[in-house]
Amino acid sequence: MNLDLTNTEIAIALAGGLVVACYVMLILIPAWRCYGRIWEKIAASFLTLFILATLLGIGTVIGLAVVWTYDTYA
Repeated sequence: MNLDLTNTEIAIALAGGLVVACYVMLILIPAWRCYGRIWEKIAASFLTLFILATLLGIGTVIGLAVVWTYDTYA
């Protein structure tokens, strides 16, 4: 099996792995530790997905703004 990955694909995979690792370490684990009952932990874990979606949305908007205005400032 021959995997010919481009530099872009490798960078996207590494960035995705970093996002998942940071989400788990900085958002999910502290939310999990704040509650005692299992249903509270599950609810807190579910609610952290909204935080993740918001952060990904903000990052996407900033990235698109950079790409959209790149030729003006480059």
